[in-house]
Amino acid sequence: MKSLQRRFNNISKQNPCWSSWICLAEAVEDQNFSERTISKYFNALVEKDDYDKRDKKGLIKNLLSLSQKTAEEGMF
Repeated sequence: MKSLQRRFNNISKQNPCWSSWICLAEAVEDQNFSERTISKYFNALVEKDDYDKRDKKGLIKNLLSLSQKTAEEGMF
């Protein structure tokens, strides 16, 4: 089983200047995590100061999109 928290922790250590949201985005990229898993870890790992509460659903959808992206789609 993939550990999202372990990936997040490794990325955070390697990039101490990155926000918690950016680290989570990097951790989920191309990993096919479910929306439930992403939501759970978003609530547990992302600092509340990193986003506005009104944006939470959109941020989670963005993370889900990053997670489900295939190699053929690429970033651009």
